[in-house]
Amino acid sequence: MTLLEELDAHKGGLILLKTELFWYGGRGWDGTRGRVCLLMDSAAAAGAARSPPRGTAAAPSAVARVTLAALADAATLLLIDGCPHWVWVSSDDLELL
Repeated sequence: MTLLEELDAHKGGLILLKTELFWYGGRGWDGTRGRVCLLMDSAAAAGAARSPPRGTAAAPSAVARVTLAALADAATLLLIDGCPHWVWVSSDDLELL
């Protein structure tokens, strides 16, 4: 089962982000490890390096990235601090709870 298939099957569940988020738009690293988030949606990361998947409510400035790799495995819509944000993740970045 691929990461995207696991994420699709886990929609509505909780995930643990093992690393800090890097926020674009000048915020930088957020300094919070071990963040638990609600998984609202997921999409393939191909082409996601420039913008979140179409039809999303998140603005490009709200996009966060977890990994330093050029492309992540998947884009996920997570509820973070009460606001939905698209986050690019790889299987090393998260744990399904």
